[in-house]
This record gives sequence, structure tokens and C-alpha cells, in this order.
Amino acid sequence: MRDGGRIVSVAAIIAMAVTTDGRREIVGLGIGPSEAEPFWSAFFKGLVKRGLRGVKLVISDAHDGLRLAITRMLRATWQRCRVHWMRNALAHVPKGQHTMVAAAIRQAFLQTGAEAAHQTWRHVADQLRPRWPKLATLMDDSEHDVLAYMTFPAQHRTKLHSTNPLERLNKEVKRRADVVGIFPNEASITRLIGAVLLEQNAEWLLQHRYMQIEGMAELS
Repeated sequence: MRDGGRIVSVAAIIAMAVTTDGRREIVGLGIGPSEAEPFWSAFFKGLVKRGLRGVKLVISDAHDGLRLAITRMLRATWQRCRVHWMRNALAHVPKGQHTMVAAAIRQAFLQTGAEAAHQTWRHVADQLRPRWPKLATLMDDSEHDVLAYMTFPAQHRTKLHSTNPLERLNKEVKRRADVVGIFPNEASITRLIGAVLLEQNAEWLLQHRYMQIEGMAELS
């Protein structure tokens, strides 16, 4: 974006939610100079001020500023994106061992209940510890964050363990923004991305519910 005769990089952050009737909705767009904690806190504060209530779970990557803002402003359970976490985990393992290690870790995700998932997670961590102690330490430290979704209704879990649904939307935003390249000001960014989000919201309204309404009733 152009800013006072300079070209600066800005962040566009998007929040997607699932409403109590099981439908997806874009609930916020923020434009700012960085993804530091004050930026995220101001973003969430704006959502709360506009009426966001009863948040049960927030799914994101492990960005420190974002996580701190979630804890401070929303007081909801935090789910660390499983896809992002797995990439971080496999960075501690030689490439030739990625398939085997990933399959071992996924045994925890295949369990039907939270208790079994945690037991399997710790068992796998102990199995991997002698060869890859850094990976095992990561598993120790992130166990509850990666498995938070396991305490939610089983029919929803495939949609709660990662940010993949939002990543697809982010790719479309990036594709449209790349055509412009350098925006003349912040308002022009908001107009373009806002138009993309309005299109997506309208499409979601015409689709079937994203989550079964019976399971949503369990949460509330």
C-alpha cells in the first residue's frame, strides 16, 4: 500500500465464524501495519463491541500475538491448527521419516474420545523421544492445544481441527489482491477484500448448513 509517498506492507486479517444455527459467516476484516498483539486485540475488541458473544473455540495458527489476544479478549478455548502444527513437528525429523512419523502422530487423531486421544498422544511422544527429543518436547508442550477440538461433538471435529476452511478463502483474497499489486490507500484494500468477503458470505447463505444444528445445540 502507498502511505505518505512510501510503499509499505500491511496485513489483512479475516475472522470466520459458525453461528448457532450451524451456518458459516464472515464476522470481521481488519487492516493494519503488522500482526502484533495490539493489532489482534483491537480487532477482537471491535468484534465484541459489535456483539460477538458466546465464543466456544477459536482455531488459528500459533502466532504469539494472536493467541494472547484470544485469551485476553475472547476467553475461549484455543485450538492450534493441526495442519500448521504438523508442519512444525516434521521440521524436527529427516525428510525420509516424515511419512512414518506423521502416521504415528495421527493415531491420536483417530481416537473416538478425548481421553483416548491424550493417552495415545503421550504414548507416541514417548516412542519418538529417544530418536527425536525436540519433537517429543514439542508434543509435550502442545498436547492440549492440538487436541482441544476432541472435547467437542464428534460430528463437528473434522471442521474444528484446522484453519483449512479459512485458508481457501485467504487464497482467493490473495489472488484478487495480487492483480492490483500496490493499493493506493487502506480504503481501496477494504473495498476489494470486502467485495470478495461479501461474495463468499452470499454463497454460504445458499449452501446447506456447515454444521449439523443438533450438534450446535449440544454446545449451547
